[in-house]
Amino acid sequence: MAAVANRRSIMTLYSDPMDHYCHRVRIVMAEKEINVDILDVRPGDYPEDLKTLNPYTTVPTLVDRDLVIYPTWIILEYLDERFPHPPLMPVYPVARAECRRMMYRLDRDVFPFVDQIERGTEEEAVQARVQLQEVLTSLAPAFGEKTFFLHDEFTLVDCCLAPLMWRLDMYGIKLKGNAAKMVDAYRARIFERPSFKQSLSEAEQEIMEDVAA
Repeated sequence: MAAVANRRSIMTLYSDPMDHYCHRVRIVMAEKEINVDILDVRPGDYPEDLKTLNPYTTVPTLVDRDLVIYPTWIILEYLDERFPHPPLMPVYPVARAECRRMMYRLDRDVFPFVDQIERGTEEEAVQARVQLQEVLTSLAPAFGEKTFFLHDEFTLVDCCLAPLMWRLDMYGIKLKGNAAKMVDAYRARIFERPSFKQSLSEAEQEIMEDVAA
């Protein structure tokens, strides 16, 4: 995805086209039809301007005029507040707090296994796959309670989960029984969204092609 074009102000997003954290941001931008210049950054090949903008040299990094924002969760909430329509957080404080708590739990209890699969040793990746399957199986009922994860509306929680859902086959994650049915139905609803399709980088689009091959 080179850019998302519409009437809104142009931003710059430094984004790794295969990183699931960067994918979260691209989904939010597509949902809100934000005009953004996306600069693909590969691990270990960081442009000098990114090193200047972000002292940690991490992606995603968002530049909005004179404002530079990182890490991922700050970018997500900034975009939702800066561009309030469509809202990706509930209106009421209690529900908003619940969404934030769930995103925190996902980043503590789910995504460390994802990062281990992607960056760990072969032995660590094997163990992480087992643990990821177990945690997704335990969460499966929450995928089926509402249209989206714990809500009838698409939220930032879904923006965090969607990149993982797209990568499950690539990671070799195979759920069973009712857990598989509920998660697969959720995946289908997510993947049908025009914003999700628009958010995919070329490298991410190839994931399903590689799995099918």
